[in-house]
Amino acid sequence: MRLLFLAVLRRHTGNSITAQRVRDHLEAAGHVCILKDPSDFESPSEISNFIKAESLEAAMALHLYRGGRLLPGHGIPFGIIFGGTDLNEDIKQGEKNKVMGEVLEEARFAVAFTESMKEAAQRQWVDPVFTREVKAKVKRTPGVRLIGEMTREDLHAVVKNCFAVVNSSVSEGMSAAILEAMDLEVPVLARNIPGNAAVVKHEVTGLLFSDPQEFVRLAKRLGGDPALEKQLVANGREYVRMYHSWQVERNTYGHLVRMLEGSSED
Repeated sequence: MRLLFLAVLRRHTGNSITAQRVRDHLEAAGHVCILKDPSDFESPSEISNFIKAESLEAAMALHLYRGGRLLPGHGIPFGIIFGGTDLNEDIKQGEKNKVMGEVLEEARFAVAFTESMKEAAQRQWVDPVFTREVKAKVKRTPGVRLIGEMTREDLHAVVKNCFAVVNSSVSEGMSAAILEAMDLEVPVLARNIPGNAAVVKHEVTGLLFSDPQEFVRLAKRLGGDPALEKQLVANGREYVRMYHSWQVERNTYGHLVRMLEGSSED
C-alpha cells in the first residue's frame, strides 16, 4: 500500500523522530510511506493533486489538527495519531476543537499514546462524534519515543551519563526523554502536568514537582536516597517494558494499516 504520512517535521522536536519511527514500522511491513510536512501544501487542491500523482491509497497524520484537518475529502481512508498539542492546547480553542471533531468523524482510527490522552479525547468528543464508532477507534498504542534530532545511540550515550532526566514542560509533557530515561534505568524528575503525570507516577516511576523549590527538594532527596533511586529505576524500566515496547508498537501500526487497506477496497 502507498500511504501519505503528514507530520510537522521541524528540527529539534520530537515530532520528526516519532514520524520517522512510525514510517520505519510501516515500511518494514512492506508499505510505501511518503512523509510530508503539512506546510508543504498550500491548499486542499495541492494535496489532492499530490495524492493522484503519487497514486496514494491511504493516509495518516501525526496531530489531529495540524495534519489531520488536511486529510478529509480526498477519497482515501486515513487515520490519525493524537499529539500533545491536540489535547492540551488546541482542544481549548473553539474553531480548532470543532475541526478536530469533524476529522475524527471521517478517520478510520485514532491513536493515543496514553490512557489519559484517550480518555481526554473521549470526554471532549462524546457528542456527537463518539455516539458512533470513534470510541472504538481511539486506541492506545505503546511506543518509546525519541528526542530531538539525536540518533538513538547519541541519546542513549547522553542519558546514560546523567544523574537524572528532568522534564520541565509547562503544558504538553510526554517528553521522549522521559521514556528513554526509564528504558535506560535513569531516574526521572518531571513537572506535575497531565502529560507527564500520565507516565510518571510520583514516587513509583519517577518524581513529580510543581515549582522550583519542590524540584530542588526532590532532587536532593533523590541524590541522598539510593533505595529510592533503585525503586524508581526498576519501576520505570518495567513500565516501559509493559506499555511502550517497540515491537508491540510495530505490530499495532501494522494492524492499523491493514484496517486502511480494507477500507480502500470498499
